[in-house]
Amino acid sequence: MQITFLGTGTSQGVPVIGCTCNVCRSVDYRDKRLRVSVHLQVAGKSIVIDSGPDFRQQVLRAQVDHLDAVVFTHEHKDHTGGLDDIRAYNFRQQQDMPLHAEPRVLAQLQQEYAYIFADHKYPGVPQVALHPIESETDVFEVAGVPFQPIRALHYKLPVLGYRVGGFTYITDANYLSPASMELMRGSEIIVLNALRHEQHISHFTLQQAVAILEDLAPARGYLTHISHQLGRHHDVEATLPENIRLAYDGLVVGCQ
Repeated sequence: MQITFLGTGTSQGVPVIGCTCNVCRSVDYRDKRLRVSVHLQVAGKSIVIDSGPDFRQQVLRAQVDHLDAVVFTHEHKDHTGGLDDIRAYNFRQQQDMPLHAEPRVLAQLQQEYAYIFADHKYPGVPQVALHPIESETDVFEVAGVPFQPIRALHYKLPVLGYRVGGFTYITDANYLSPASMELMRGSEIIVLNALRHEQHISHFTLQQAVAILEDLAPARGYLTHISHQLGRHHDVEATLPENIRLAYDGLVVGCQ
């Protein structure tokens, strides 16, 4: 499996509009963070988890020329705002794009992108096929690839993370149950959100995320959904255990 981090930033991205902090003014490319998303190449399939507002820019940069499906973690706009740009894949591949998400999330997409689902569609709108994720515990398939859903809480909002083989991806969470932790245990790579140092109502802090990764002890842990409040990439990474790194946009890693 090859994993490409398309975006590793929080909902505002980094730099933040109008901000002049040392992170937002950094010239280190690792401090330039688009909204959070990952691309998986596994078993000959190309799958994206979340298509946020930067989706077009991300897939162009990563040269994702073919896409078999999009899987959503939850309905917030920084994870769904680029859905319209799947049209390019419709035109190129001449087929509907499968969208996998919980029924609540699919309903939100139908509301926000009403023109996609209209009875009388405008020519050229995205063509999609909806695939509800009905169970938060049962494995389901995305383009023939098994996905294990992992329940997390984003404040009071239930969200899903996913385990695919030895790779586990959790973003926008501040609580994982013991059962969810056990589903993650044994992963080769675990990706977890780490927004900032200070307590937050709906995201893990850096210290909380590191503690979870140290408990689960994957061979490699990566942190994502990072805000400018966390600090500069170089400075923060120097404080981390050797097997835990900050992810950055464009990072490519391999996993069994």
